[in-house]
Amino acid sequence: GTMQQGTNGSENMKHAMMMGMDSMQKMPISGNIDKDFAMMMKMHHQQGVEMAKIELAQGKSPVMKAMAKQIISAQNKEITRFDQWLSRQK
Repeated sequence: GTMQQGTNGSENMKHAMMMGMDSMQKMPISGNIDKDFAMMMKMHHQQGVEMAKIELAQGKSPVMKAMAKQIISAQNKEITRFDQWLSRQK
């Protein structure tokens, strides 16, 4: 029922968050603070996008769904900027 779907969505969101945190912890540190910042923030934003997608798919609140759409748009733009900067690094 509805409660089960909400619980599964919340569990999926928690799983997405935990996977992102795990990826950041396992990321090898380069020693270049700028590069490490870009890599970790990119992962952090990707996890936010994943969580927002779950909200869009399963959330009920029009306000939260609208915020999720804004988060996806804004964070995807920032991910692109991190990717562009990282592609120019050695």
